[in-house]
Amino acid sequence: MAVAKQTPNALKVDQKAKDSARFFASGADVLIMEPEGVFARRHPHPGADFAAELTTMAAHYDLVLVEGYQHTAGRKVWLLDDDASAPPEVGQYEAVLSRGQDRPMVMAAIIDDFLARQWRCPSVLGCILIGGKSSRMGRPKHLLVTDGETWLQRTASALSAVCHQVVVVGQGEVGDCLLPRLPDVPGCEGPLAGLLAAMRWQPWATVLACACDLPDLSIAALQWLLQQRTPGAWAVIPKIDNNYEPLLALYDYRVRPALENMSCQGVRKLSRLVEAEGVRVVTPPANLHGAWRNVNCPTML
Repeated sequence: MAVAKQTPNALKVDQKAKDSARFFASGADVLIMEPEGVFARRHPHPGADFAAELTTMAAHYDLVLVEGYQHTAGRKVWLLDDDASAPPEVGQYEAVLSRGQDRPMVMAAIIDDFLARQWRCPSVLGCILIGGKSSRMGRPKHLLVTDGETWLQRTASALSAVCHQVVVVGQGEVGDCLLPRLPDVPGCEGPLAGLLAAMRWQPWATVLACACDLPDLSIAALQWLLQQRTPGAWAVIPKIDNNYEPLLALYDYRVRPALENMSCQGVRKLSRLVEAEGVRVVTPPANLHGAWRNVNCPTML
């Protein structure tokens, strides 16, 4: 969570004799790291306003509380003064609280309810990852056929049942598939390149990533996975038999900075993401485990 406040007064955060104060006065932005926190002070960018700053913050936090600045778009809670009977007409209110109420208790309940509702608001983008070498299979796995359908078609059909949109990411032939298609992120390898391509394409979506080699994928498994979205969980990665399964997993847009950092560091394994903040590891019910069975060679068919 973060708190934002706009003030017309200049902040006095450093003594004038300090280097950081002189740097800021000369036009430099300042970053200070100390044992209990990080302090950043920067100059306003040309054309930037408070609403734009809030939008930037929203990509990194579950909740941003704004004190004052009542004309900012968004839900509001108004705290009445003793001599006031109603708030101004400046938007939609979650609640109007008088001084006689237990404001902390009421606010806690409002936030809990608000987060539970808002967490499921972002659109869900189904992302089918293709393009592996398929050297052990000997042919592209997404073009294998079961019951008259390619695995790509079967995967797209299942994802379409629970997602607002489905996209194919990666290289290789896709037959008569008409879904939108994205190239992998340049300079990045493995499934991470495809996942980042989808997240950059729709930066405010929740991405349901799915490998193309899951022949037993079921709508029930996808629905269960989506039900695991909870406030504070920026990614949901299943774990089955001590194995992490990041290629059928859920990625909220707030986890993208961690993924971008992995790409910059040359990390290829998506399973390394479990070490990052906000990642929830879950164990699917036993009757759904088959949806995570991947097939890599003909003997597994």
